[in-house]
Amino acid sequence: MTTASQKIEVGKRNPAIPVTLDHFRTLFNELDKGNLNKLSQVYSEDVRFQDPLGTVHGLDELTRYFAGAYANVLSCRFEFGDAVVQGESAAVPWVMHLRHKRLRKGREVQVQGISHLEIRDGMVCYHRDYFDAGEMLYENLPLVGRVVRWIKDQAG
Repeated sequence: MTTASQKIEVGKRNPAIPVTLDHFRTLFNELDKGNLNKLSQVYSEDVRFQDPLGTVHGLDELTRYFAGAYANVLSCRFEFGDAVVQGESAAVPWVMHLRHKRLRKGREVQVQGISHLEIRDGMVCYHRDYFDAGEMLYENLPLVGRVVRWIKDQAG
């Protein structure tokens, strides 16, 4: 049986990468505000993290960032696609299924994105998420969401 991280690989194979990607996927389907200590099982102490909402450096800052991000999350799970791996870098597509107290009255929001990861010594040392912040936040806020959806409808 192969894992998704083994399906698409370019260049020289690094046996630590599939294991780290499996840990990454597991982490993000278990993570919540009560178990942020699990971040240290996947991320290096000097991790650099960036997404459309912020940038942090170091495991302590990452833990604080996720504490804020998960503070009002009711549930969050990810469907991960096949990773594309080259050397110590990986691109992992995903769909996030998010229920948040302040978005759509707690109803589920789905957001598509991709994570670019760099892995060193079996730990993620760089993580950048690419997703449409408008799709996740602005379109799902009361009042602002109606305006953003109207603008998108007019443009399309």
